[in-house]
Amino acid sequence: MFFGFNVYSGLLLPFFVQGMVVSGVLWVRRRREEAAADGWLALLLLLFTMRLAQWMLGFGGWYDAHDARTTFMFYWPFSNWLAVGPALYFYFRSLTNQEFRLQRRQWLHFAPALAWAIWLLLLFSYDIGWWHGVRGLPLPEHFGTKGPLAAWADQQPIGFWVDTLGYLSVLTYAVRTLREYRAYARYLNDNFSATDQIRFRWLRNVLVAVLVGTGITLIFGLINTFISALSYYEAWYDYLFTGLLIYYLSIAGLLTGHRLAGLRFQPAPEIADRPQAQEAPAFLESVAAAIPVPAVPPTPETSAPEKTTASVAGEAEAVEPAAIAAPEASAELARWTTRLLRHLETERPYLAPELTLGELAAQLRTNTSWLSRVINTGCGQNFNDFINEYRVREAEQRLRDPRFRHYTLLAVALEAGFNSKSTFNRVFKKLRGSTPSQVAREG
Repeated sequence: MFFGFNVYSGLLLPFFVQGMVVSGVLWVRRRREEAAADGWLALLLLLFTMRLAQWMLGFGGWYDAHDARTTFMFYWPFSNWLAVGPALYFYFRSLTNQEFRLQRRQWLHFAPALAWAIWLLLLFSYDIGWWHGVRGLPLPEHFGTKGPLAAWADQQPIGFWVDTLGYLSVLTYAVRTLREYRAYARYLNDNFSATDQIRFRWLRNVLVAVLVGTGITLIFGLINTFISALSYYEAWYDYLFTGLLIYYLSIAGLLTGHRLAGLRFQPAPEIADRPQAQEAPAFLESVAAAIPVPAVPPTPETSAPEKTTASVAGEAEAVEPAAIAAPEASAELARWTTRLLRHLETERPYLAPELTLGELAAQLRTNTSWLSRVINTGCGQNFNDFINEYRVREAEQRLRDPRFRHYTLLAVALEAGFNSKSTFNRVFKKLRGSTPSQVAREG
């Protein structure tokens, strides 16, 4: 029988099939939609699926087949924890920055994983290629299915140290990703007015799940090494959890959309390397960058041909900083705060559900760095809360106005600039401490 079905192999088989199928689907979607994040998630799924396959095939009888299937089990790189951490980290980077592409130096993150794969290939090449293939000698171990070099390696602590380094690698990359996820959340609040679809809260849960899964595997390994040798049946539960992790990663990955062209998140160290994305290091420099932008539209006599958003922002950011006295800086900030509030009241840009900081800066003919400082310092809020405050006020007026009593909460939400009822309820509760339905009943 090619594969033996039993309760242990049968329960792992659906997770294996799902992991392989979803990995293929994500890879195809990556090529079709040029979504790099799908490629990284496909790799991550494949790594966990390969690990699970070792125990699934083992309980399916491959170790006891004493033929080529058994030889395959001894030489295939089923587990490579050294690749899990980098794959998880670069999945996060590509998911939150649609322009992210792996640079040559960043391939070094996979050097330890590649070294481990080369070592296994060396074992296979010597035992199967040289010893058995070229010299024609029988394989001496495990009923003629395992070569001498692989048998020698099993007696060394190589696998133990590689696994230990792998666990530490996953921990390091997961902690780093969680830290950058918090910075990403601040980036969203400072640049987007609608964040529910791009906050990726499930990604935080994935990071925690990977950490828990690695911790469970580590606990099983410690028990097996230092306390009492575990049977294959006892160790099976570790692989069952891996199957559950595969299931969660598959569902989360397939449901993640990729209409995220506006995402350009960069971790702080890399922002410093990009002058075009760097904020002015001092308050006075930001004020200086904003001064040349006119507070009112140019008169017909002096108006120039219309410029693109990028050119306007570029000109504002290209101005050399000038020394400005503190009172003048405060006055400039107050003037821009007044101008911003007047623009919000008259033009009501907050009614656009997908309004971003860049779009609002273009409307005011300034740069995002200065506008962000005006909102944070002059208005005391981040961009997300600032815009949603106007949307909540707009919704409150309708909820308390008898002329809109026939409106549903969804209709009120959409007319106020929210893109969904769930976002409307969450933001309203956050800013007002009560739900829209409670306000409607009071009105």
